[in-house]
Amino acid sequence: MTAPRILVFSRTTGYRHDSIPDGHAAFAALGAAHGFTVLPTEDPGELAARLPGSRAVVFLSASGEVLTPAARDALRRHCAAGGGFVGVHAASTAEPGWPWYGELIGARFAGHPDLQPGELVVEDHGHPATAHLPRRWRLTDEWYDFAEGPGPGARVLASADEHSYRGGRTGGNHPLVWCHRNTGGPVFHTALGHEAALFADPDYRRHLLGGLAWAAGLRMPGPGPGAA
Repeated sequence: MTAPRILVFSRTTGYRHDSIPDGHAAFAALGAAHGFTVLPTEDPGELAARLPGSRAVVFLSASGEVLTPAARDALRRHCAAGGGFVGVHAASTAEPGWPWYGELIGARFAGHPDLQPGELVVEDHGHPATAHLPRRWRLTDEWYDFAEGPGPGARVLASADEHSYRGGRTGGNHPLVWCHRNTGGPVFHTALGHEAALFADPDYRRHLLGGLAWAAGLRMPGPGPGAA
């Protein structure tokens, strides 16, 4: 049986996060541990060619205008056919000139305060990306603000507590992690992932694994040693 294939796309034409190599390493480790093939790429031509037959594509802090017309068409067809999409951290800054991508990602990046500790509040423990997390998870990240929250049909999984850090501008309702099926296939988004060290954190890796498993239709392992 052929292992499920996951594409991890990290091309940047805007700000490039130092954590991208650590993100690739994390997804490669998850694939090796849980039986799926991970194909990293920053080539939109390869993305377009490899999307057919892939279970999901991860946009790992991709930023700026990163897709060719052919790659845009391939991504739309992938999602329309039920393929999964995962957006990690700066994925909400990619393709700013493409309205459909805004619908896909769910909300557009509008800035962030200084890197600092804060608290993520888990609102839905019924999703594999958040089932293992405490009700309040303290971590250091860029606490992204969004121009507007994810639209109707989105399931908000976790939000930022703006009282736990300085400079938040979204307000009391501040989603950071959500999922939806508004553009065809399953879409999972997490704004977390600025710090390279976070990709080695077992809780964060299981967060990524749960989001990917949901989006790609993969079997999520039970809790215990080696689960993440």
